[in-house]
Amino acid sequence: MQLPENYTITTFEERFREDVIALWRKCGLVRPWNDPDKDIDRKLTDRNGGFFLLFLEDRLIGSVMAGYDGHRGAIYYLGIDPAHQSAGLGRMMMAHCEAYLIERGCPKINLFVRQGNETVIRFYDQLGYEEEKAIAFGKRLIPDN
Repeated sequence: MQLPENYTITTFEERFREDVIALWRKCGLVRPWNDPDKDIDRKLTDRNGGFFLLFLEDRLIGSVMAGYDGHRGAIYYLGIDPAHQSAGLGRMMMAHCEAYLIERGCPKINLFVRQGNETVIRFYDQLGYEEEKAIAFGKRLIPDN
């Protein structure tokens, strides 16, 4: 995958934490029941996944987390600064994650989109992702608040 000029994708570094959380807030990714600092801390313990940042020159404009549990891959916190959306950057970040997971032998990616988020549903549909007939269950084990 060839990045456009002036763009770089790099791995998360601690010095970018505040900028990442600000980006997530700007993109509407933060929810009251998830502490973004704790989510970053938890991701940093993941030895099988990646946490990637997209920069335009020296400005953070995107992020994504990719995980792999040995059975399936997962994508979390894909966010592109709203001022840079619809320029193919989300597609570029997903291609980066897919290549990363393929290198690790990952056969399939699962991801969650909140019901009613039609813009994001169309985005993943255009990338070849399909809605699966499954019910997602969840149980909070450690409260963030």
